[in-house]
Amino acid sequence: MKVLMFGWEFPPKIYGGLAVATYGITNGLSHIPGVETTLCMPRPCGEEEKFLKIVGMNEVPVVWRDPDYNWLKGRLQSISAEDYYNFRNHIYADFSYRHVNDIGAMEFAGGYPKNLHEEINNFSIIAGVVARSQEFDIIHAHDWLTFPAGVHAKQVSGKPLVIHVHATDFDRSRGNVNPTVYGVEKNGMDNADCIMCVSELTRQTVINHYHQDPAKCVAMHNAVYPLSDEILALPETKKPGEKVVTFMGRITMQKGPEYFVEAAAKVLQRTKNIRFCMAGSGDMLDEMIDLATARGITDRFHFPGFMRGRQVYECYKASDVFVMPSVSEPFGIAPLEAMQCGCPCIISHQSGCGEILDKVIKTDYWDIDAMADAMYALCTNDGLYRYLREEGIKEVAAITWDKVGQRIYDCYKRTLGW
Repeated sequence: MKVLMFGWEFPPKIYGGLAVATYGITNGLSHIPGVETTLCMPRPCGEEEKFLKIVGMNEVPVVWRDPDYNWLKGRLQSISAEDYYNFRNHIYADFSYRHVNDIGAMEFAGGYPKNLHEEINNFSIIAGVVARSQEFDIIHAHDWLTFPAGVHAKQVSGKPLVIHVHATDFDRSRGNVNPTVYGVEKNGMDNADCIMCVSELTRQTVINHYHQDPAKCVAMHNAVYPLSDEILALPETKKPGEKVVTFMGRITMQKGPEYFVEAAAKVLQRTKNIRFCMAGSGDMLDEMIDLATARGITDRFHFPGFMRGRQVYECYKASDVFVMPSVSEPFGIAPLEAMQCGCPCIISHQSGCGEILDKVIKTDYWDIDAMADAMYALCTNDGLYRYLREEGIKEVAAITWDKVGQRIYDCYKRTLGW
């Protein structure tokens, strides 16, 4: 089976959970005999792992100075003369040369530039070129950024489209939905033959807010990979007599950072031997610093900034408790990573990962009293701490990307009627 996949992020460049999930899914699929995946992304850095074929959309020629059908036919293999002239005229009409590099391909900034919607549109147009030049059985598009590319590839090839909903704009905006983004998301869903959602929570959002047929929507939970020997060897740098409670993620309204600060203030009314760490960056960072100042807890509060790679695991191993108080979290891989490091977790009931995790404490994101009680209990009750630490390690060890890859492969086969 050959899979044509469209993704926006991939390690080693990681902007968030989307890169981690795309890596996990493709790696899981790579272990299934007979599955070949081609991942198209805007601008690879060249340091990606080589277990799959990666196509940089910034390297696909779409504009040429001296149009020549034979040259193009050699590049695109199967395009007809009529398609060539129609495509050439379409490209000349839609693109200005300021976007074009020396090989006649479109430039992409990668990541999330200010002209994001323009890059999404350009990505989708080039997807049509790729779909004409590749052999594949099924299309898989990750998140709203690549839905237009998936739809275009389906229109060009007639092959079935699977879209993967990692989040919706209802999650990112607390319900203050951007109509443009909603339109892109809904068009992708309307054209999809199968919709994979990272949780049942997200599946219900897709069914109820995007009016999709429940029969074509499936919950496809994320997972984690076993820790490397390097990470396992990292020391636990906890200080005797002092506990550390950590929030790690984008400091933005979806993640509920203000509830973490408010709960921390309540804990510090009971004891002073706990430090709080808010690791990450985002549009609410300054607001959270001001809130900690207003609550008089800055002497026990730390803002180390954005962390990546080894730093993330060093932080988990230095923490006694990890908290994810998300207002709306489609899945949330961070608690699974923290549990791997032996760090007990508190998550909100509004988090999709809670559907597959039992060895955690769950509270409503808005219930700062319950959240504070849970923090305090884990920092003062050694028996509860040891139980969630030991059982959490066991639970998360069984949640693997290889199992997810097999489930996705089975879903592909059902979609194809194999």
